[in-house]
Amino acid sequence: MKPLGDRTEHYWLAQRMAQLTQTDLVAAMAQAELSQEDWAEMVERCRGCTWEAGCTRYVAAHERAAQTEEVAPEPCVNKDRFKRLKTALEAQA
Repeated sequence: MKPLGDRTEHYWLAQRMAQLTQTDLVAAMAQAELSQEDWAEMVERCRGCTWEAGCTRYVAAHERAAQTEEVAPEPCVNKDRFKRLKTALEAQA
């Protein structure tokens, strides 16, 4: 089992992945689709992920290219959660 990564770094990495996938975390919280506890759990899950280096490169490359994605890449431990949040927000729109 790998040691957990830095909490602040993974907070921002998860934020960046949300932006990349056009998942509006603020709207998700405002519409009660995401609680503070849910968000903390996502960050903790990110901290334990073994794909950290790949994720960092992936997000940086997509940010430089100003490219967005429909879903997070397969190795992302929060991929399904981002997808569910985005789908729930789109259904409410």
